[in-house]
Amino acid sequence: MADARTQLLDVDSRVAITPQQQAFFRENGFVKLSHVFSAETLRYFGEHITRQVIERNCLQKPMTERTTYERAFLQVTNLWRTDPVVERFVRGERLARAAAELIGVRGVRLYHDQALYKEPGGGITPWHADQYYWPLSTSNTCTAWIPLQATTREMGPLAFAAGSHRFEFGRDLKISDESERALQEALRRQNFAEEDGAFELGDVSFHSGWTFHHTGGNVTDQPRAVMTIIYMEDGIRLTEPKRPEHIADRDAFMPGAKVGQVVATALNPLLWRDRE
Repeated sequence: MADARTQLLDVDSRVAITPQQQAFFRENGFVKLSHVFSAETLRYFGEHITRQVIERNCLQKPMTERTTYERAFLQVTNLWRTDPVVERFVRGERLARAAAELIGVRGVRLYHDQALYKEPGGGITPWHADQYYWPLSTSNTCTAWIPLQATTREMGPLAFAAGSHRFEFGRDLKISDESERALQEALRRQNFAEEDGAFELGDVSFHSGWTFHHTGGNVTDQPRAVMTIIYMEDGIRLTEPKRPEHIADRDAFMPGAKVGQVVATALNPLLWRDRE
């Protein structure tokens, strides 16, 4: 097993993003990359991520008493603020540079991180687009979805509607039973191809803020452990909140940011910038 220093270096070394992968991301609104992290690296950081989820999880209701959203996953945000090892992972340049190159920008800042653990017997994650929640001035954003184990289709891997980042229907729907019904039908009518394959250990996907995605339930007896990091272009600005979710996100992840100004608070550090 590699030592801790080697594992830490793995979060900073460059992922070779090809022109074909960049073009695929632009065309489809997502891309899956193979062999991004070693098993040792995921194990090392995953232990700390899981510990934070266990310590900070506030959802204790039985599965039968939960809403659809609550059955989808255990959600813990801003883990980088409460564990220095997780902070090292979230600040790593390996994913940040890949995100910038896929989006097509010169630098990215952290919007926030979140762990999404789908328990055994956990339900679906309804169709939705993340940027519904984000009061940001452009769509130069993306999320890295990082499974901490090999994720079979039975565990509920992330699935994407290819090309749906250009589809404007449903952008006013929060994640819910309604979004599942309405978007499932609308995406079917538009013949969007769905990518719903398994993730091998070490695979990482990136998807745009407006790409519609969902998951199946976890029908296995093992938790589906996933870490996510959300990136936004360095220079993106805060917009006037249009819905309560915008206010909640502003206060939680951009405290002190002013409408019309660049988002660069203490919770939004610069993670990578091209200095050439």
